[in-house]
Amino acid sequence: MIYPRGPYNLHAMKEKMPPEGVKDGQTGRVLALDLGDRRIGLAISDPLRHTARPLMTLGRVSRGRDMERIREVITEQEVATIVVGMPLNMDGSRGPRARLTKTFIDRVRGAMRIPVYEWDERLTTVQAERVLIEGKMRRERRREVIDQVAAVIILQSYLDAKRCDSTG
Repeated sequence: MIYPRGPYNLHAMKEKMPPEGVKDGQTGRVLALDLGDRRIGLAISDPLRHTARPLMTLGRVSRGRDMERIREVITEQEVATIVVGMPLNMDGSRGPRARLTKTFIDRVRGAMRIPVYEWDERLTTVQAERVLIEGKMRRERRREVIDQVAAVIILQSYLDAKRCDSTG
């Protein structure tokens, strides 16, 4: 299931949000993953799910080691929910990259005992790059943190949509 980004389409999104009573309740940290070929950007929410902040960038090693490191973060940060950016095409269709991400999400769902949701991540890396350039960050440093910033954008979008859904 893919949740749309941004403040648009909230009425259609209401039906797709996790049902009440699911472990993805009103509190508990949310971990966002921005999956790449070489790196995974991680962002984490505060326990009340108001704000997202960058956590770290994991260099990809192997499937098993990547899962082990994600599990360690979940335990250390007391994560209740995971949101993974889904790289859809601009027309909303799924290409090869989205299919690889879906396979990764299925593995995470099988390995972790908490809810895992897909979230539309179109243009988040472009947004992250703009933010870092406007902040006058050097190219070498941008490369180190861009995945974390993209994960923050994914997570904040998810948190904002959940908050709008619960108030409206």
